[in-house]
Amino acid sequence: MALLTLGLTALVFRWDDQPYGAWLLGLVFFVLFLGAEMTTLQFEVRRHGFVISLADIPFLLALAYLPPVTLLLVRIAAHALVQVHRRAVPVKAIFNTTSMGASVACANLVVLRWGPIDPERPSSWLVLVVAVLVSHLVSMAAVIGVITLVQGRFAPQETASTLLPSVIVAVINASVGLAVLLILREGIAAFLLMAVLVAFFVVAYRCYAKSMNQNRTLTEIYDLTGAISETPPDGTLPDVLLARVRQLLQAEYATLWLPAQGRHPEVLLSARADDKGLLDVAGAPESLRKQAVETGQTVAAGAKLGDDVSRSQLREFGTKDAIIVPLRASSAVIGTLEVAGRLGDNLNFGPGDVRLLEAVAAHAAVAVENNRLVDRLRFDAYHDALTALPNRRRISQALEEAVRVRAPGEVVAVLMFDVDGLRDVNDSLGHAAGDQLLAEVATRLRTLSPPAALVGRVGGDEFVVTLRLPNAEAALELAAELRGQLQDPMTFGSLTLDVDTAVGVSLHPEHGSDPATLLQRADVATHAAKSLAGGVQLFDLALESRSVRRLGLAGDLRRALDNDELEVYFQPKVTLRDRRLVGVECLARWEHPTHGAVQPEDFVAVAEHTGQLSRLTEVVMREGLRRARQWVDAGRPLSVAVNLSPRTLVDPAFPDRVDDLLQEYGVSPDRLTLEITEDGVVDGVDRLLPTLRRLYDLGVHLSVDDFGTGYSSLSYLRRLPVHEVKVDRSFVQGMATDPGDLAIVRAVVDISRHFGLSVVAEGVESELTLELLEEIGCDIGQGFLFSRPLPYERLEAWLGAQTDAEPTPLGEVRRLRAVG
Repeated sequence: MALLTLGLTALVFRWDDQPYGAWLLGLVFFVLFLGAEMTTLQFEVRRHGFVISLADIPFLLALAYLPPVTLLLVRIAAHALVQVHRRAVPVKAIFNTTSMGASVACANLVVLRWGPIDPERPSSWLVLVVAVLVSHLVSMAAVIGVITLVQGRFAPQETASTLLPSVIVAVINASVGLAVLLILREGIAAFLLMAVLVAFFVVAYRCYAKSMNQNRTLTEIYDLTGAISETPPDGTLPDVLLARVRQLLQAEYATLWLPAQGRHPEVLLSARADDKGLLDVAGAPESLRKQAVETGQTVAAGAKLGDDVSRSQLREFGTKDAIIVPLRASSAVIGTLEVAGRLGDNLNFGPGDVRLLEAVAAHAAVAVENNRLVDRLRFDAYHDALTALPNRRRISQALEEAVRVRAPGEVVAVLMFDVDGLRDVNDSLGHAAGDQLLAEVATRLRTLSPPAALVGRVGGDEFVVTLRLPNAEAALELAAELRGQLQDPMTFGSLTLDVDTAVGVSLHPEHGSDPATLLQRADVATHAAKSLAGGVQLFDLALESRSVRRLGLAGDLRRALDNDELEVYFQPKVTLRDRRLVGVECLARWEHPTHGAVQPEDFVAVAEHTGQLSRLTEVVMREGLRRARQWVDAGRPLSVAVNLSPRTLVDPAFPDRVDDLLQEYGVSPDRLTLEITEDGVVDGVDRLLPTLRRLYDLGVHLSVDDFGTGYSSLSYLRRLPVHEVKVDRSFVQGMATDPGDLAIVRAVVDISRHFGLSVVAEGVESELTLELLEEIGCDIGQGFLFSRPLPYERLEAWLGAQTDAEPTPLGEVRRLRAVG
């Protein structure tokens, strides 16, 4: 720009015979330029501010009255002095001064080329206006050029929006300058009149400018609050808020800071001039923010605000001014809204800006709190309150997305974990302990699951892990691994618990394509897994058909009980030492008119879940006692055994019903044996003991069925009022080939003898097994080697064909002729 000024000035010397002179008049214009430069209009281009002043008016007059070189020197001197006064950055001050010189030199060439100037001729007026416009265009071109070099090319629309206000102001100033020029031609009186009009105009303009500024501020605040209220609670509030606050206060930085609160992390986001996105940096020092939060008061610092300490902190941080306003929700400070770095070298934040930002912060605080409230409600709607894990609704959404975008060669696996023993923890230790147990299971699952897995809680004691895996084998392997790690002891104060889980697995696309189906089938598999030693079950269609079948059997079972459609079968129990028939086990059988033979575990489960279990038990017990009465009347008494569910023993009225039935059929209590599964006794021994003792006092024999399949069984034997132990068929059937099973059966027999209990072996199906049982001292056997379960008529035929009568003082005893 300096070289351009020197080159153009050299042309002036060639074209003008008297390029300098009139120094006294030049001094007058120097003063006029200084006064005009102090009255400026500020424009922002990107993050840079540039000034268009009223100096165009004396500049037009100087073009008419001063020699070109004199004008150039006076104009450069006045502008340089103003730059020094404003404490502009040296590089920027030099650039502004040299670009001013170039613009004046260009205007001088316009006047020399189409001069001389005669104020009486309209053509001279046009020359002066064109010279002023050329001066402006050169100055603006220099500004746009240097910004383009530093920050990139201007868009055409941005260039037009920058040039147009400058040209309009230049035309207005030139017109005023021409009016002054004409008035000066008329004499001093006209000039004085003009001075009065100008003074009036200045006053009116300042009032108008103040009113327009207030109106603009109110409009922008209205637009800002409207934009904040219309912003959806989707996390875009900082984008809308900060961009508008930065523009409203003409700041380099607008910053929103929210401290960490609950599950919400700390937020520090800034909108900065020239950056389209938000940054995670602040424009003001942290010490000022801390002061605002601690005092709850606005902290402002700058040339017009604050004290020396805060200004010193700003200088060390590299910012000229800043305003930090606390955001309040009721009486609590929930964050801050900040602006820093007023754009323009000569502009600073003032008290009005403080009040403006405080007004904006009041609206912003409400919006932030509402956003957090909505976010909290949304979180609560999709997460479990106890464990903070995703709930069934969120899991369903995630499964829907995973199913939709599944890649070839992979499966979407759903692993459902059912926590065993939660009810016992709640009953014995209280619901607080149960909640603590669930929280610990949730923590372990979340920690142990792969990073890509989504862990959720879908029921009271049911958790789900869903993720993508290569195949079903990988899903089963992961399920077994997680189940094993969950079995590690959990410590609650001085108490240590062993927690087990059953895991059901369903896969997409093999087992379903929608979340509801996948979750339902995982639930079915989980229920099946509870009866498996490994505790993990992959869904199979046979499981669902069985579950659906059970659901449909509920109404049919009620009708079958009403119409006596259930039949009771009897399986003989034989002493192993002398092969005497000592009793039978009563087993319910149901031949459904549509489905055919229904498995006992199916209709017993239906009875348990539909409240018909007590009726089913009574039907079997009545039939057993009726046949027992007949056998007594026939002189060949036999004991009858009936299976009970643990739910039946919870009923305190059950012993009274048993007593009533015994009296109704006239059967001695010692002829009735009630069998309770080991798991049912061990899991709820404290709840069942009162009922068991009442039955024991009645004289009814009590037996522990399926012995050996539960946990800590032997420790309970001395507490239970029982007469008999039945060894589970899984051990009996394997004892002939598996030394481990043989050792278990031998141990059960020995410990039962120690407690004075008789031992019944279920599942006797071979001569070798029978010999081993006799050898270790087992009392009674039951199994297909002797007889399958038979209806009453076939049992009577079996008795006649397979047994011989042997009279005794207590009645006839039936002894087996042969076994096999």
